[in-house]
Amino acid sequence: MASVNPFDVSDSEEEAERRPNETVDTERSPSEGAPGPPPGNPFSPPADAEPPTLLLSSNRTSPSGEGMSVSAAAISAMAGVVETRVSVDVIAAQLLRDQYILTALEFHTELLEAGRELPRLRDYFSNPGNFERQSGTPPAKDQVLGPGGPLNRAGSISTLDSLDFARYSDDGNRESDERVAVLEFELRKAKETIQALRANLTQAAESEVACQERKNFKSSPEIQEPIRQLEKRALNFLVNEYLLKNEYKLSSITFSDENDDQDFELWDDVGLNIPKPPDLLQLYRNGGSTLSSPRDKVDASVGVAFGDLPGNCVAREPRKKPDLSQQQQSEVVQELEYQLNLLNSEKQSLAEQIKKLQSEIQILKKSVSSPPPANLELCSSSSSSKPCSTNPPSVPSLDNGQYLDIRGVLEAGNDLVSTSTQNTSQSQQQTCNKATSQQRVQFDQPNRKLSPAFQQALLSFCRMCSESRLGAEVSRIADSEESVMLMLGRCLPHIVPNVLLAKREELIPLILCTACLHPEPKERDQLLHILFNLIKRPDDEQRQMILTGCVAFARHVGPTRVEAELLPQCWEQINHKYPERRLLVAEACGALAPYLPKEIRSSLVLSMLQQMLAEDKADMVREAVVKSLGIIMGYIDDSDKYAQGFELMLLSLGDPSERVVNAVHQVFIPAFAAWTTELGTLHTALIPSLLARIEKLLTQGEHGLDEHKLHVFLSALQSLIPPLFAVVLQNAPFTSRAKPHEDIPAIEVTRFPRPASPLQDMAIIIGNRELLSSLLLLYDHQLEHEGTTGWESLLWVVNQLLPQLIEIVGRINVTSSTCVHEFSRFFWRFCRTFGKIFTNTKVKPQFQEILRLSEENVDASAGNGILTKATVPIYATGVLTCYNQEEDRKLLVGFLEDVMTTLSLSHAPLDSLKASFVELGANPAYHELLLTVLWYGVVHTSALVRCTAARMFELLVKGVNETLVAQRVVPALITLSSDPEISVRIATIPAFGTIMETVTQKELLERVKMQLASFLEDPQYQDQHSLHMEIIRTFGRVGPNAEPRFRDDCMHHMRHKTLSLVLPHLHKLALANNSQSVEGKRIDIAIHLFEAYSALSCCFISEEVMVNHFLPGLRCLHADMEQLSPEHEVILGSMIKECEIKVENRGISDAQGSISIASSLVGEDAKTKFLSKMGQLTTSGAMLANVFQRKK
Repeated sequence: MASVNPFDVSDSEEEAERRPNETVDTERSPSEGAPGPPPGNPFSPPADAEPPTLLLSSNRTSPSGEGMSVSAAAISAMAGVVETRVSVDVIAAQLLRDQYILTALEFHTELLEAGRELPRLRDYFSNPGNFERQSGTPPAKDQVLGPGGPLNRAGSISTLDSLDFARYSDDGNRESDERVAVLEFELRKAKETIQALRANLTQAAESEVACQERKNFKSSPEIQEPIRQLEKRALNFLVNEYLLKNEYKLSSITFSDENDDQDFELWDDVGLNIPKPPDLLQLYRNGGSTLSSPRDKVDASVGVAFGDLPGNCVAREPRKKPDLSQQQQSEVVQELEYQLNLLNSEKQSLAEQIKKLQSEIQILKKSVSSPPPANLELCSSSSSSKPCSTNPPSVPSLDNGQYLDIRGVLEAGNDLVSTSTQNTSQSQQQTCNKATSQQRVQFDQPNRKLSPAFQQALLSFCRMCSESRLGAEVSRIADSEESVMLMLGRCLPHIVPNVLLAKREELIPLILCTACLHPEPKERDQLLHILFNLIKRPDDEQRQMILTGCVAFARHVGPTRVEAELLPQCWEQINHKYPERRLLVAEACGALAPYLPKEIRSSLVLSMLQQMLAEDKADMVREAVVKSLGIIMGYIDDSDKYAQGFELMLLSLGDPSERVVNAVHQVFIPAFAAWTTELGTLHTALIPSLLARIEKLLTQGEHGLDEHKLHVFLSALQSLIPPLFAVVLQNAPFTSRAKPHEDIPAIEVTRFPRPASPLQDMAIIIGNRELLSSLLLLYDHQLEHEGTTGWESLLWVVNQLLPQLIEIVGRINVTSSTCVHEFSRFFWRFCRTFGKIFTNTKVKPQFQEILRLSEENVDASAGNGILTKATVPIYATGVLTCYNQEEDRKLLVGFLEDVMTTLSLSHAPLDSLKASFVELGANPAYHELLLTVLWYGVVHTSALVRCTAARMFELLVKGVNETLVAQRVVPALITLSSDPEISVRIATIPAFGTIMETVTQKELLERVKMQLASFLEDPQYQDQHSLHMEIIRTFGRVGPNAEPRFRDDCMHHMRHKTLSLVLPHLHKLALANNSQSVEGKRIDIAIHLFEAYSALSCCFISEEVMVNHFLPGLRCLHADMEQLSPEHEVILGSMIKECEIKVENRGISDAQGSISIASSLVGEDAKTKFLSKMGQLTTSGAMLANVFQRKK
């Protein structure tokens, strides 16, 4: 098989040896021979031509691998001797020699189409020099031309395909004009060609001497061969190219000046038909690989598959084995001698190992009381319980970064390198000896009952990497002194090119390997110190690599050395100034946890992590600390540390960083819950402690609840739901009967809520999905048919946990949307985890017993207290929405209808119903359901219920799409706006205002405006003080909130119409309020008008509306203020003055299109007064009333 030359210079030496003859013959101009063949034999040369010869080197091989030495058969075939078949290369050579250029080109094209490219033709037609030299000298006048005539000279030739035949048209005038310039150009090119040919001829003339000198130099490798001119020019070109690529421009310029005889922009200037090698960098990288002699290579890149040619048109020459020259034979002898030396050195090394092993055997024999059996030989001393096999050991799979025991992983290369029976026996002895030394490494196994799946999922949070070559190298750490050299052999080729480019992680295998096997503790400590300080600020991948190495080190050396050598390095870095180094320490504590002594694991390491959690300022470091604490909790078995673990959980839950809190819920709490489950304190200590803290918060927060702390404790309870359900399943009466088998149906995807972490997945907590499926079937059957007798864990949930939670819910302020949402989400996850049967039979009855919804039980004077608490929205949104089947939706609709009816008839506050609508309205899936509930209120016989339904529409409109608003909401409001009861009609005004804020459909807006205009213009409402108050409040809210929706031009007209509706009516109300005789009503109207005008002053108002309505309304309100509250006269006066100035300067502000009233006030004092008064007026209703009291 042909060897591969990485420099692609396959013919550097033999081409140099054959180029003189080949150059002269194959590049001969048309004037040097007859161009046309005589008729008859197309392959025979002219009569006066010399006999053709094949210009091939004696050791040159054909492209197809067949030898093509000059034979008498080939010569006679070309001379006309009768031969049946000739080779393709002979035909091509003859065509080119006799200057049948077009025929050769056609032949080359046909070979290309057939997929049999011939290198000779390819090289000839791809070299522009061949065509330039053919017309370098004009043909003789008396020369007899062939049928095709000579090839005409083209002006600018790069290949044969680019010949400009248009130059040789019949345009005689143009030819005569350009002839002189063409001849001058051709003369210049001919001189250049002559100069190149002279250089090549000189080189060819020296080739024979150079060849002999090279042979001498090769036989004496200590003598360096002198550089040739061609090599010098090639190296000069590559050096200049390297300098340019690497921005050494000044050096490149200087280098070019010193070599002014060479053109560095054109590779062809180096020499003719010289392929360009790779750049210097590739040559350097490939320089270390063994390069075979060019004479041993076979040019097998292209060629003709003779077997595929049809018929017998081409001769099939027999393959000739090239003879080995004397030089090649000497090279083979040298190579064999080198191999022999290697084998001798290996033999001596193995003999020393045998002596060492025999001495160890003698020591082991003395320590054993009974002599070992003879048939076990050397392996008997390794292990009496596990004898070594006499068969070659199989190569174990790599660790791949997982927490697998690699103590049995041996260097397969050390065990399988021998090729004889003696070497195999020695390899087995080494294997047995290694197994003996590795069996002494033991780790403390915690007395825990974690499922393997949970333990594996917990350990997956250790950030180690083995999905790469380097990761696998780090994991496969050396375990004997002899394998150090193998490790170096694998790693050094990667270290040398990269260590200067900040690829220092390549050094990790070497550092760890040496640290494992070095006998001096001081040196080991120094090496580990270098490891932890190897990279100044290690990134994520580099930290993973170091952690992988630390774990491999720990697995190899055992817990004692891990404690004595690795932990001190972590302790030194705990307060490092770079957070990446502290992060490495935090991650290392978790990764090394399985390999530490249990006393150190639960004392020193726990204290280190606790200190970092409390003191470190970097979020990413505290996040890693929390994850490592979770891993520690998965291995700790000292029950006295429970209190410390609980405090760590509370401390980490209160962390201000969201990423730290997420790590607590994903890693720490599941691991801590798994430990408390084994201790039996999950439902007896951990959950009751959290509930007690929630109750304490509610007791202390009667005047202001700390919602953040409540969220912290409740989220911790929520993360404990999966382990609590696992306790219920694992302590059930049917647990012993649960057997996973194939007939058990798979668990539905929606059976459990989506876990926040793999550690909260029920299948991982239980052990596997098949066992969980079996337990769930028995669980549902037990609840439905056999009850809970003797089921202590479930009875605790039903009789203690649920009543306490419901009692806590009843004490929550219903107006706190955050608390309502948190508890609703908790109960939703609780019910989904425990299942539908449990929810229907255990949870819902307890809520229904407390709520007791019925109209007969309504106390009209005091109201139903429990219905005004947060129990209503939490039960509706947290329990009744867990399952979405038809009966569940009906139950939810009925509950909301009953609550609305009960609260309305008892004149109780509607906060609980509003909270339910807000929480449910956030999910579009419940919009239809809520509209059904409201329609029930619209058609109810009681005006109180209808009024409540009208007010609920205001909450629902903002989240409902416009289609439902047009089809369901607006018709219901129109129905209520014509209700016989005036209170019901007034209750629809806020909902109409909300539609004006949110809806963009013109038709809907027109209907709403018409309805509001009817309220204001109908004479029957002129004396309705409550209606006027509601309209003023609504207008004051609609103006600023609707304005941002009309920023674009297409909605500008609708905005103008909205303000045109609002401001004129406010003007009318302000004017009517001047003549109001009842002082209390006048004060109320003035309060709401002031708030409305203050809000609308921030809107963009057109000049017409400003002059006709806004300013007159302000003046009317100013008149009221003079009598009711003279201290506000400054504010209103400033507003009026500013509006008048804007109107007078309208010509300047026309370019802006509109004006802003409150954009600036007159003077800084007026601004301060206005803002301070606005702050006072918006504080509370009582303060507003006091402000407008008449001074006496």
